Amino acid sequence: MLDTYVFGWILCAALSAFAIRNFVFAGKKCCVSLETDAALCAENITTAAGECRSSKRDGEVDVVIVGAGVAGSALAYTLGKDGRQVLVIERDLSEPDRIVGELLQPGGYLKLIELGLEDCVDKIDAQQVFGYALFKDGKHIRLSYPLEKFHSDVAGRSFHNGRFIQRMREKAASLPNVRLEQGTVTSLLEEKGVIKGVQYKTKDSQELSVCAPFTIVCDGCFSNLRRSLCNPKVDVPSCFVGLVLENCELPYANHGHVILGEPSPVLFYPISSTEIRCLVDVPGQKVPSISNGQMAKYLKTVIAPQVPHELHDAFIAAVDKGSIRTMPNRSMPAAPHPTPGALLMGDAFNMRHPLTGGGMTVALSDIVVLRNLLRPLRDLNDAPSLCKYLESFYTLRKPVASTINTLAGALHKVFCASPDPARMEMRQACFDYLSLGGQFSEGPISLLSGLNPRPLTLVLHFFAVAIYGVGRLLLPFPSPKRIWTGLRLISSASGIIMPIIKAEGVRQMFFPATVPAYYRNPPPA
Repeated sequence: MLDTYVFGWILCAALSAFAIRNFVFAGKKCCVSLETDAALCAENITTAAGECRSSKRDGEVDVVIVGAGVAGSALAYTLGKDGRQVLVIERDLSEPDRIVGELLQPGGYLKLIELGLEDCVDKIDAQQVFGYALFKDGKHIRLSYPLEKFHSDVAGRSFHNGRFIQRMREKAASLPNVRLEQGTVTSLLEEKGVIKGVQYKTKDSQELSVCAPFTIVCDGCFSNLRRSLCNPKVDVPSCFVGLVLENCELPYANHGHVILGEPSPVLFYPISSTEIRCLVDVPGQKVPSISNGQMAKYLKTVIAPQVPHELHDAFIAAVDKGSIRTMPNRSMPAAPHPTPGALLMGDAFNMRHPLTGGGMTVALSDIVVLRNLLRPLRDLNDAPSLCKYLESFYTLRKPVASTINTLAGALHKVFCASPDPARMEMRQACFDYLSLGGQFSEGPISLLSGLNPRPLTLVLHFFAVAIYGVGRLLLPFPSPKRIWTGLRLISSASGIIMPIIKAEGVRQMFFPATVPAYYRNPPPA
């Protein structure tokens, strides 16, 4: 009996000790949990002193993207698909209404496929584009994209810009680790030379800050943040006047049309199954007034007589309808200031004349390059090392970007009328050179399409056009005047393309392998 009593007493004491131990352990665990929660709550905020605190809270932000246009939306989806926590801050998440960014070249469509975004051109009445038709002085030629080696679905695409962007945004937002928020970014948060995040104003006018290891600025051609990340030299060579034509058909179905008119080119291309976009290039930064009727008069008296007869009536009807839009055509070479913690992308970083429709192709190609560079990295917190590593981005993007940029700038200058006889000879030589067919047309159109991004090939074709023009002048009988015009033609051609090449960077453009950043290795994990 006594043994049983002693045994029971010992058992009760043991159970009590075990309960006390568990209670203390639970208390400690609770304290740890509270401390952890407190630490988590301090993540991704800005202190009163303006310093960012590093964090890993619920929904931690690895990358902040400013802007949800084509570049921002595609980048958000791409980085999100790679497992990054992405916050996108866009000024206006409603559907944009623009008159450019409506033509995606085949090279850009291939990049879209590479990023897994090809379905974004579905369900928006996008039209396939198989090449261009060029018109001059009553003559016309068709230039087809060299698509024989590709799948039948590969072609250019034309569409309403806003519909395309909304599809891209929906695709990005479909990922659980990507969040889109409407707000206006007012400034970058900088601490000791490192970008730590952004300060922005919500649609409710609330001032907030968000911190992240990496900030990517894609806020478009009107960027208010680019000055701290690059040396912007924006040129406005011309303006586009936009119209939408209805109830008509293009002379060449599923082709872009370029009219080498006076004083500058006019573009036509489909943006839906029932609508054709017309863009009239007006040289300079000023356009005739829309409000007092000067624009309508200019379009009817100067432009309409040069429009193909199949489109003439629809063009006049569009002018009479009055839905005339204008926008300046900007050009800006990439001149980055590598800054730890931040990167510029899209039109905020680099622009070219939209005549060739290459902007989205460059942006999507840049995203592929950046994705491939970031994929080996799990940690983006070492901003100085990451910045040094990403210097290779500026060299690796050059084959595509410099080819399209140079071609856009050069073609616009060649296609515009000029009082200089040498420039007019160059314009005619370009049309005749492309009319030769074979490699003489396939080479340039493969460059324009983004399918063959080789800067050296571009330069060779450009000067081949100039030499062809000189040959036309000297045959069958050269004269002193023709010889002089030929010399001036070569000089004019050099004056057109050389400044563009210089702005792009001769070494990066033609000899990228000699740039040290080309071989930059990822920073150690």
